[in-house]
Amino acid sequence: MSDSWVALEPGTDPAERTRALRHAHAVFTAAGTVERPVRPEVAASWRRSARARVSPDGTAQVELVDGELGAYRADHPLARVMPLVRELVSTYAKDGEHLLAVCDAQGRLLWVEGHTVTRRRAGRMNFVPGARWAESAMGTNAPGTAVAVDRPVQVFAAEHFSRPVQPWTCAAAPIHPPPPGRPPGAGDTPGGSGPAHPHSRAFVQAVARAAEAQLALEQPPQRAETLTLHALGRDEALLVAQGRKLRLSRRHSELLALLARHPEGLTGDQLLVALYEDESMSPVTLRAELSRLRGLLGPELLASRPYRLTIPVEADFLLVERRLAAGAVSGAMGAYDGPLLPSSCAPEIVRLRERLDMGLRAALVDRADPQLLTDWVRSPWGGDDLDIWQALAGASPRGARAHVQAEVRALDREQSAATWLQPPRP
Repeated sequence: MSDSWVALEPGTDPAERTRALRHAHAVFTAAGTVERPVRPEVAASWRRSARARVSPDGTAQVELVDGELGAYRADHPLARVMPLVRELVSTYAKDGEHLLAVCDAQGRLLWVEGHTVTRRRAGRMNFVPGARWAESAMGTNAPGTAVAVDRPVQVFAAEHFSRPVQPWTCAAAPIHPPPPGRPPGAGDTPGGSGPAHPHSRAFVQAVARAAEAQLALEQPPQRAETLTLHALGRDEALLVAQGRKLRLSRRHSELLALLARHPEGLTGDQLLVALYEDESMSPVTLRAELSRLRGLLGPELLASRPYRLTIPVEADFLLVERRLAAGAVSGAMGAYDGPLLPSSCAPEIVRLRERLDMGLRAALVDRADPQLLTDWVRSPWGGDDLDIWQALAGASPRGARAHVQAEVRALDREQSAATWLQPPRP
């Protein structure tokens, strides 16, 4: 990023610059051409916003509400540094009638605090906790663009892609967890429409660095070893163990999923019942499978009497379960990559798969969020889900409802015909 600031050059009239930016914005939204005085980094963000089909007159969607928002914030790494951030920003926000806003890595606002009147004004454009302000959803804006480009950003007036946001000036900086990686979020200080001072971006960046230092101090000790199991949407699970990536056989995938679900361990008899429909299956067959699995993992990772894993397991389907239990529907949907071991016929795997699917589908229907419902029906596993299509028809805006209703009618006809053509049961 260049060292140019949003601050006006000496002698520049703020109102004149604002008019010039609004004209440039109008030209871009109409013809896709960028004119002066748009800065290169803002022009690049406008182009990304256009490619993402962001409406310049759109409104931010609230994705996290009530208990779901509270649960998500409580578990978020940035919750640990919010007292420090508030202490550093409170005087600045109060004296300048600014807001303190902190978002996650998806651009969803988690905290919006500060001057009462300013917060009320911001609420009129859905700049509120739980709303998604990612650049791909709302176009050029300080928190969303800071997360997108992973560096400090300041956005002045009509540099915002969304017209309702153009009276505002904002500065934001990403906050990285230790060790450096994908930012868990960004801190933002929205303010009024006056000239943007370069110190605003420098101040926000300094607050972000202080938060990073605090995160490093409070980082809990890392476990020496962890198994990571990816079993959603896969017939053969992927296991990451001791730096190795192992593609498991179907039976080993089932065994690992069951042992991950039962960290207390399972006896041989319990595993036989969980894995085999044929209750006459010999325990010798199971012991042979477990022996091969122990050889694959290493004898130190798989204990017996009862059979259990000796180090913690992070499994994708367990993460979805935890998020659903906390009411974090968006987070659960984000972690769901498909049904659990979809080709498995093991009785306990089938039960876990159906319970997870039904729980997530029920939460989606109850939440009635058009975007989440759309994500489900556009997925490889959800295209024929009539119940979700019907929920989407009820939740869709009026302009999009006709298309969804047509999909519902077509799918209903297909499924009715399939039922009619089924041979009679003996």
